Parts: sequence; structure tokens; C-alpha cells
Amino acid sequence: MRKHYPTFTFGLFILTVLVSMQACKSSSSIYKAPKVAAFRAGKMPAPPGMVYVPSGTILFKSSLDTADTGKNVSLSAFFIDETEVTNKQYREFINWVADSIAVTDYLNDDQYFLNTGEQGEERRIDWKKVKKASPIWKSNDPTIRERLAPMLEMRGSQRTLNPEVLRYRFSYQKTKGNINKVYVTDTVPVMPVEEIWSSDFPNAQLASLDVNYFTHQSFDYYPVVGVTWRQARAFTDWRGKEIMATLMKNSYLSGYQLTLSLPTEAQWQYAAEGKLDPRDTSSTKRMTIDGSEGKEKLAVNFKQGDGTYSRDGATFTLPVKSYTPNAFGIYNMAGNVSEWTLDAFSPSAMVFVNDLNPALLYDADEKDADALKRKVVRGGSWKDNGEQLNTDTRNYSVDYEPHSYIGFRCVMSAFEMPTIQSKTRKF
Repeated sequence: MRKHYPTFTFGLFILTVLVSMQACKSSSSIYKAPKVAAFRAGKMPAPPGMVYVPSGTILFKSSLDTADTGKNVSLSAFFIDETEVTNKQYREFINWVADSIAVTDYLNDDQYFLNTGEQGEERRIDWKKVKKASPIWKSNDPTIRERLAPMLEMRGSQRTLNPEVLRYRFSYQKTKGNINKVYVTDTVPVMPVEEIWSSDFPNAQLASLDVNYFTHQSFDYYPVVGVTWRQARAFTDWRGKEIMATLMKNSYLSGYQLTLSLPTEAQWQYAAEGKLDPRDTSSTKRMTIDGSEGKEKLAVNFKQGDGTYSRDGATFTLPVKSYTPNAFGIYNMAGNVSEWTLDAFSPSAMVFVNDLNPALLYDADEKDADALKRKVVRGGSWKDNGEQLNTDTRNYSVDYEPHSYIGFRCVMSAFEMPTIQSKTRKF
């Protein structure tokens, strides 16, 4: 007698087989990794205004002492600004801070907010509306001008922002070497010292630079100066948040959590050397830019000798895209302005740092001695002689001190892309 099995049982059997086959197929596919192909010679598309620097190795020294042989250190890939931060870019930061203070502390107008802040809810600024009116502090509306009066001051015949009011608040991990790493919130005054030219050179007639350099549009694309290390770090925090909030939404970097900061001095040196071949571990070739023959060897903005500032085409700073970029596409890593780095300065830094992504970090307290507040400055400037332009020359300034010859640029973390070295080949 033939047995009749229920239809659903036979269907369940078929379904079970299919699921088992799919499961086998699915589980086996996770073990099939694709072969590695070089991604356009290892270059990763960079955010606007930045360039991609692949991983590599440099000879890193603590000092210029001939007995200091240094050591090889390796750097992971990163993005770096192709130019020094300009007056125009820094003014955008200033206006953002001024707008946020204006709408939250003085205007308190609902039209500038996304919500009402009821029942203890924190009010959030509607930046789309704010940017349409930005910079609000320059408004000609008499009512707004009256309400913003505490934010402003008169400098000569010009109405300008009060530096004491203009402060940026941000949080960061405070580090003192390898101990006491805690998150703190800091409030930093962000206005550059516009009179820095006369302050640095008191016996020179530089009053016209004091009143025009940061504010006049003819200097828009010159490097910002008169900015302390603390202010430069505040700018990198703001810009990092702007990039993550806007550029990342509809780009190939969407979904990543990437950080922006000042470059470590090792990152700065590697970017300055411009080694396109990551296998090149040779020691730095020192630039000997001296006297009258210096300009034939390298086109940069620096002091060629006593009293000879103008032979390179400028007495002071130049627009940030002057001269020719290096092999990475980066401008003015030597000359124009020296640049703040993230590192604390120590003559024996090599003793303390790792040989992979080295950084000597130390956030001094206000009561600490100046020796603990020294930050590494690299690159040489318009007022320095040739030997200061060597890629391994180190200098320093304290973190609260601005100068007319120190600017900065930003770096952002990146991911390493396969290069021709790692491309899969037949055995």
C-alpha cells in the first residue's frame, strides 16, 4: 500500500534543502576574499583643500647635533592641508563663533533655532538660517546692532568684535605624557593679535600691516598669523566638526569617524620631504640655502642674508599658493610662515616617542612653567635664514604666544590604500 505524505511535509523538506544549500553558499562566500589591486598608485581622494599622504618612513631627529643620529620612524597615511590656513579661512571661524554667541547670548530669537528648548531641552541653532544672515555682527539693522553692542568695540572709525567676548568652547583629551589622560573642556579666545607686526618688530614701521593684514580682502589668501598654538588647536576642532557635519554626508568618507588636528612634527616632516616612494628610507637631504645662490636652488620666501628680505619677491608673507608645490602637492612647507605642530618640545624627544606615528603630547596647566608650554615649530619663515628651512630643523614657541611669522595647517586621519607593493601577483 502506497503511503501518502502530507503536501506541507514535502514542501518543508524542499525548503530545508534550499536553506541548507544557501547557508553553505553564504558561509563559504565569506572566506572568498578578493585579490588586492593597487588603488591608483595608493592615492585616496582627499577632502577639499587637502591632499593625501600615503604611509612612509623618515629619519627623525631630536636636535641638529651631529651626534644625534636619530631613528627611523613610520607614519600612517593622512590628509594634510595643501596650504597654510589663510586669513579668509580663519575669518570664517571667527564669524561662526561670533554668530553662535550673538544668537544664543544676545539675540535669543526663535527664528535662529530649530527648537524652543522647552522642558530643559537644549536649544539647537538652525545654521541654515544663521548663515543666510552671517556675519550677524555686521548687520546694519539698528535693533540688532543695539542688542549686540556688548560684543563690539570701536577701533578707530571701525566697528569690530570685542576679543574678550569672542571665545570658543571645546572638549579634548588632556594629556601629560602617558599619565593623567582625562577629557576636559576649555574656552579659548579666538581673535588673532592684529598688532602682532609692530609687537614683533617694535622699531619698524609696520602699523599699516597691523590694521589691514587680517581684515582687508587683499590679504584673503595670505597665511593667518598672530594666532597662538591654543587658538590653532581650537580652529582644528571647529573645522573637524564642520567637515564631519557637512562634507562627510554625501561623500566617499561618509560613515567614517575621522579626527582633525595640528600635524605632529613627524607628520609635518614627512609631508615636507615629499617622498612619493614609501620604500625610500634614506636620510633627509638638507637644504643649503645660503646667500645669493639660494634662490637658484629653491624658490621659497625667506631671508637670504642680513637685510635682504625682498629677493624672493616679497618682504613679508606671500599668498599661500606662491611658488611650486612639492611632490605631494603641498605648498610652502619651507618659508613663508613657520608652522605650529601638535608636539611638545623636548631636546630629547626620541627617548620618549614610539617609532610608529610618534607624538610627544603634553598639555600644560596655566600655572606650569613656560618650559612645559613649549610647542614645536617647523619650516622656517619669511624672516628666517636658509638653515631654518631644512625639513629636520626644529624650533619652538610657548603655546600662548602669537607671532607674525608663525601660522599653521591641519591634518586629518586617513586610511591606508593598497599600493603597487601589496598588489597580488602570481607566485
